[in-house]
Amino acid sequence: MLRSGYSSEVVMRELSARHFADSFDSTVEKQLVQSGANQSLIDALRSGTYKLSPSEMAAAKEKLADKEQREVLAAEQSRASGPPQQSAPAPARSAPKAFEVEASGMTYQLLKGDLVYWHQGSLSHFDDEGLENKKLYLFFFSANWSPQARKFTPQLVEYYNRVAPQHPEFEVIFFSADRSPFGMETYMGQASMPWPAVDYEKLGSKAAIQNNFVRGLPCLILVDGSGKILSNSYGTERNLGPETVLADLDKIFSGKSESAVAQRP
Repeated sequence: MLRSGYSSEVVMRELSARHFADSFDSTVEKQLVQSGANQSLIDALRSGTYKLSPSEMAAAKEKLADKEQREVLAAEQSRASGPPQQSAPAPARSAPKAFEVEASGMTYQLLKGDLVYWHQGSLSHFDDEGLENKKLYLFFFSANWSPQARKFTPQLVEYYNRVAPQHPEFEVIFFSADRSPFGMETYMGQASMPWPAVDYEKLGSKAAIQNNFVRGLPCLILVDGSGKILSNSYGTERNLGPETVLADLDKIFSGKSESAVAQRP
């Protein structure tokens, strides 16, 4: 909220009504100070006055987990009752152009000018010129409010830090499903995400990707430079898991052609 232009006083009023459902440590305090929080707000958060009790926090997390599970089940039921889906999107669907036309550099054009990254305690504009020649893009759809997503994120960070230096031809791009810019910034900072992300204000222009291809969180979608989908956490019939996409990416890195990556049901 602070980065969106709200004052510390407005944030205090919000805390009085909703309370604080996250941990308050030195990292969070530093982020808030850099975002413009005054000392009164910092002292109030440090005191714990506006923090949910352990039981309330557990109940809130359980409620979010239940909501996410219901959304996943609803999506599964919808797919089960509807016509069979194809492994590739039909032209009539409202998918973005990058996912309909196979042209070199189309994925880069989809992202160009819309990226930020976590740098020295805050989000900064990302110089995306180096992305133009990337051959593989791993789209990461996730949110701080999702327990499953937060659990998987350190695994992806470890994978990226280990693999990216050896494979400059690929990059991870984070698409936030958080409910506010502050939620996205907090998530990226606490997870120490080493990859760029789509600016929160630009996510709306990319909504067709999530609407057409993402059925739950966390979700990984591996695409090439033309926008062709090579692997997706969610198959046409079931949740395959993000680990499946990482395994497919490893196959490509090991020398197998992109066409050798299995098209699973």
